[in-house]
Amino acid sequence: MHLARVIGSVVATDKDERLVGVKLLVIQPINSRGEDKGSPIVAADSIGAGYGETIFYARSREGAMPLPQPNACVDAGIIGIIDSIHVPITDEGG
Repeated sequence: MHLARVIGSVVATDKDERLVGVKLLVIQPINSRGEDKGSPIVAADSIGAGYGETIFYARSREGAMPLPQPNACVDAGIIGIIDSIHVPITDEGG
């Protein structure tokens, strides 16, 4: 699983029939501190994520599993909305 923030949406009037009724969102991958990591990607959303929310997503085949048609051709799928992230501060000095 990977972390990301929802930054936009995609409107497609013509798409694969296995994606009919599936919302497509633009997400920006982030690290555990909420900093951007890499380029934005499009992800299928089956849980109702919204703009600005922090989410976790799966890539490849696992990303399509929660969709109504789990054999849909998607590169990424949103699988959860994150309420909070806690990363303990560690002493890296020794």
